[in-house]
Amino acid sequence: MFFVTVITIISVSIIITFTTFRMSERFFIEKFSITNAKVMDQLTESFESFHYSIVIASNNILQSGTIKRILTEEQTNAQKLNSIFEMKQQMKRIKSPLDTYEIEVMVTGVNEFSYSTNWAYWPISYQELKTDTISVNTRIKPTRLNYQLDDRKELKVTDTQFIVVSKALMERISGKVYGSMYFAMKESEFKKLYHHFTSSGNDVFILNNSGLILSSNQTELIGQQADELLSYTKKNNDESNHYSMGEFKGKEKIIFTEYLPSQDLYLVNVIDKKIAIGDLINKKQIVLLSIGIALVALLLVFLVTKRLTNSLSTLVKQIENASKYNFDQYVSVSGTYETRQIGHAFNSMLDELHEYLEKLVLSQKEKRHAELAALQQQINPHFLYNTLASIKFMVLQGGKAEAEETINSLISLLQNTVGNVSEKISIKQEIENLKDYVLINQKRYGDRIKVNYFIAPDCVEYQIPKLILQPFIENAFFHGFNFKTEGFINVMVWKKGNTLICEVMDNGDGMEVSSVSNLPETKQKKQHFTGIGVRNVHERIQLIYGDQYGVAISSKRGEGTSVKVTIPIHVG
Repeated sequence: MFFVTVITIISVSIIITFTTFRMSERFFIEKFSITNAKVMDQLTESFESFHYSIVIASNNILQSGTIKRILTEEQTNAQKLNSIFEMKQQMKRIKSPLDTYEIEVMVTGVNEFSYSTNWAYWPISYQELKTDTISVNTRIKPTRLNYQLDDRKELKVTDTQFIVVSKALMERISGKVYGSMYFAMKESEFKKLYHHFTSSGNDVFILNNSGLILSSNQTELIGQQADELLSYTKKNNDESNHYSMGEFKGKEKIIFTEYLPSQDLYLVNVIDKKIAIGDLINKKQIVLLSIGIALVALLLVFLVTKRLTNSLSTLVKQIENASKYNFDQYVSVSGTYETRQIGHAFNSMLDELHEYLEKLVLSQKEKRHAELAALQQQINPHFLYNTLASIKFMVLQGGKAEAEETINSLISLLQNTVGNVSEKISIKQEIENLKDYVLINQKRYGDRIKVNYFIAPDCVEYQIPKLILQPFIENAFFHGFNFKTEGFINVMVWKKGNTLICEVMDNGDGMEVSSVSNLPETKQKKQHFTGIGVRNVHERIQLIYGDQYGVAISSKRGEGTSVKVTIPIHVG
């Protein structure tokens, strides 16, 4: 207990000291954040004003019928010269909202006509721009203004990078894209939107939604990925003050963030904590105060520890002996508040353990019953009698070959259902059983109902519970074509991810299906072959594999029925 007391004293001292440091820093930062919030508001207004100018110019371009005509019609060389003149006149009016900024405009059309207000300002050819990432991203998000960084290798040689705002030219009604527009601005000019808010230890970063730095007063970081800053923006979105403390480039920083929804950009203000706080906190006085508090805590901890010892020791012994009584003996609830809470929690845990074990035992019993029911399935005598009678009739009519084929199918069916006691068989075996069953019924009732099999080659060796598809073939034969004289049944098996899907679809009479369970409204009382109804197959699958698997039926009167069985993929 002395060791525990010493550890407690050290812990309390450290916690008090650390908490005091944090509270003092927190108080200053809270006050500092209020002031900085106004700075962030001014920065946001500056960016919004810039964006508003871009929006006005882009809307003017979209509303210009002349520009649309020039960018969509095929033109001769003479017509192109005239179009350049017309485009120049249009751009004088359109570009007026951007006169405050040093920015140039380029438009390109589906007819491969392109125009720039100053080709020398943003040096990029039409062919190069067409395959550039800037145009690719513009086509991905055609309805919004996309802020991107043109950071090509040839530009890095001249230390000139561009912020390009792009948007697709799209018809409002049809949504047809007939070109693109680009607003290019040197990053050094874009930086003027915020440079007067920066200083030593006070940096500004403009990030896109993937964490790429588009602009910053830290020029060497432009074009680099800043995932750590992006993580702070997502963290700060959950905070009302929109700031957090953390490390950036190996130094502790105060990080303020603001999301600019119009531009889909993040404004990040990174302030060096050491420069911001300096020697504001007198750590020596705080340490002395913490030592004094720790000495007082020593006495309190000693008294509390002594009181806890007896009741805790008793509780520990009772918990250690619980396994000897198969966890049926509860611990006594006594002693201090903490000890009583532990006792209550342990007793509650025992109750939950007993309840879980009971449910587990019941679940295992139900699963075992389902397995036994599957193993005990036998052919309905009426089916056997009728099949033998049909064979006899074939023999009497002289159809020996047909009778022999029917007998072979019946033998195979008996071997794989009665003779084979395995719960699971391969898809290949199940399909063979279905073919035997279908052949027998077609010999008895004619081939007015065609059966087709579409089995994915990579699924034939997968294991499924025996006879889960036959009841649906049976229902289709005997209940699906009461009003239609002929039709077809398709049996399809394929896999989707880790799930095996088996579907039996017919174009018969259809039926009513429950909107809640996707199963028929009533159970079929007449079960010709296996004695297992549709709902029983569904429950059997769920008992074996879980509630996420089972049978789903879709049907429409007069159009047919589709039955889908989903189970996990199992290789034998």
